[in-house]
Amino acid sequence: MDTTQRTDQARSADRRRRELLEAADRVVLRDGPGASMNAIAAEAGITKPILYRHFGDKGGLYAALAKRHTDALLDSLRAALDAPAERRERVEQTLDTYLAAIEARPQVYRFLMHPSEGGQQTEGFDVGKHSAPLLRRMGEELAHVIGDRLDLGPAGEQLARVWGHGIVGMMHAAGDWWLGERPCTRAELVRSLADLLWGRLAAAGDKVGGPGF
Repeated sequence: MDTTQRTDQARSADRRRRELLEAADRVVLRDGPGASMNAIAAEAGITKPILYRHFGDKGGLYAALAKRHTDALLDSLRAALDAPAERRERVEQTLDTYLAAIEARPQVYRFLMHPSEGGQQTEGFDVGKHSAPLLRRMGEELAHVIGDRLDLGPAGEQLARVWGHGIVGMMHAAGDWWLGERPCTRAELVRSLADLLWGRLAAAGDKVGGPGF
């Protein structure tokens, strides 16, 4: 097999994988945590063994869907963090971007973070094993942005990571509670969370020569 054939096969496999993930997305949007491998295979017009061939098991499919949605969310968060606005406004925009994303697609959020709510067996896959890395990835990404934009002194790298993971944990916990109970508007939650952050973050100086956070 020559290089062109291998390249064509790889492109075909990538395209087929995208099609299967789009089918999985449609089922998740409809069924939420109750989405099953059987339903996803039926939506894609294939048998369950073929779906397993592409993703290995439910954990593999979950990880692929999680990466797909996390990549999109991180792109939106980066855009909010780099928007031309005052720091407080950018903080609020970033918080609102996360909350708007889980509000717009609550079934996807619940599938990723609370799959057991579907009342079905999780088909042998450990939810925490897959969901925890999503939050860690977001925490590291935010830590990188904070470290690049703020002058936090000699221990700045460690502090940026503490803040990054702490802010993501806060957004996740508060957003999870808010999405379930809706005790206030999204705007009210954003303002309240921004108020909580508005301590040392507000007082930290921007790095010379770089964009401010």
